[in-house]
Amino acid sequence: MNFLKPMLLTSLQTYTRSQFLKDITAGIIVAIIALPLSIALALASGVGPEAGIFTAIVAGFVISALGGSSVQIAGPTAAFATIVAGIVAKDGLNGLIISTILAGIFLILMGLCHFGSLIKFIPYTITTGFTSGIAVTIVIGQLKDFFGITYPKGLKPIETTEKLKAVFENISTIHVDAVIVGIISLAILIISPRFFKKIPGSLLAVIVGILMVRFLSLNVSTIGNLYTISNSLPTFHMPSLSLKSIQGAIPNAFTIAVLAAIESLLSCVVADGMINGKHRSDMELVAQGAGNIASALFGGIPATGAIARTAANIKNGGRTPIAGMVHSITLIIVLVILMPFAGMIPMPTIAAILFIVAYNMCQWRTFVHLVRTAPKSDIIVLLISFILTVAFDLVVAIEVGMVIACLLFIKRMSEETHVNSWVYIDDDTPDVDDHLKRLPLAIRVYEITGPLFFGASDTIEHIVVKDFTKCLVLRMRSVPALDSTAMNGLFDLTKTCESKGIALVFSHVNEQPMKVMKKSNFIELVGKENFCPNISAALERAEELI
Repeated sequence: MNFLKPMLLTSLQTYTRSQFLKDITAGIIVAIIALPLSIALALASGVGPEAGIFTAIVAGFVISALGGSSVQIAGPTAAFATIVAGIVAKDGLNGLIISTILAGIFLILMGLCHFGSLIKFIPYTITTGFTSGIAVTIVIGQLKDFFGITYPKGLKPIETTEKLKAVFENISTIHVDAVIVGIISLAILIISPRFFKKIPGSLLAVIVGILMVRFLSLNVSTIGNLYTISNSLPTFHMPSLSLKSIQGAIPNAFTIAVLAAIESLLSCVVADGMINGKHRSDMELVAQGAGNIASALFGGIPATGAIARTAANIKNGGRTPIAGMVHSITLIIVLVILMPFAGMIPMPTIAAILFIVAYNMCQWRTFVHLVRTAPKSDIIVLLISFILTVAFDLVVAIEVGMVIACLLFIKRMSEETHVNSWVYIDDDTPDVDDHLKRLPLAIRVYEITGPLFFGASDTIEHIVVKDFTKCLVLRMRSVPALDSTAMNGLFDLTKTCESKGIALVFSHVNEQPMKVMKKSNFIELVGKENFCPNISAALERAEELI
């Protein structure tokens, strides 16, 4: 059961005072980084600014305490912003809470069922495609606030394409003051990391944005204009449940669960490389589930491992889950003391922060590299996943992407399966093996290469027997796998051989195909004596039969 043991328990066995001080320092620094990001991501998700901080506090603490990684920092991430905004717009906050709780349950079940290692079966092209697509949707969703565009009363676009259309239709309402604040905030975010290594650029942008609006009398919308700000602590809230609401939330819950699993485990892998460690993937999934359930019940939104915050934790000395727990406790203090000032943050500054978040997650270099170097089938999956994420949503992108990836994989594998007949030569052919010369014409040998499965089952149809053939030898040393469809093809071949009085001999059948043949009673049908360990034995058996 070690796979379900929280890393916190392991870390405490050798915990030291010096590491405790490093964890405290790292936790405080990460909390400073997380503060503006949590607010920005909450607003991008269509909820109040407190929800983002509640998520970082509650989910961050639970996931650190129970997680399978020593250094994972969890909280709201950009990957969820578009999904959450869509759920809130269609189903309201109650629908979001139900979806997040169900997603948490799915994640716990995934961990208990050892699904942690199965995430690797999601193709890299799909994760790259939908991650880049999410980045684009975030940028499109923030164009309105960055440029101070005003929509007609009652217009509330939900889909990304609707938002883009609304921006172009109302581009004449661009507000110069908003653009000024947005551009300066963006410039600070880009330039500040070169000069201020220890101070987050997002925090500097927030401070400068507040000062600009406060003292330059710029007419710019702030968080306080749009939301009611509160510094109250997270409180328990049970959603109103019904069978209909639960059924309706299942697709969204599944999307949240899959994305949370992918994001958190990717973050764990990156962190492992930075600290030369190894996470417990199944325990991490259980912790992600518990964290998301707790987040939903205490006013938060979906959470997962945040790669940037996890990296910041590691760089500042955090090496145990204590750092993540300190990060959450620090945010509680910040919430109580500084939250009223959050209402002064300009919306163009929030948009600028999210532009940088989108840029950092878009993986454009990886995207371009794949387009240039990957096989055509992988490029198709990449582009389809990207386009569907932007045009529709993540659910459609993953579903269609996986189906197409599987079909293309099946096609690729089927092309690797071949059946070749041995070439028969006459005595005048020079430089040939003496044994082939002595092989009777009545024995026909076919060598099968590659997996025999439903995508390549027609390969068996290429096996042709002549009128003078008395024994057919199938050499299967290069067949690693056999499925029921191909097994059915072998049954048909056996019937054809029986009707023509042709004996059938198998050479070097591997372990998995042999198990399938035994289970289907195929060996009894052909005869155990006709299954030989190698080609020499098979040819000797064939000569006996003729």
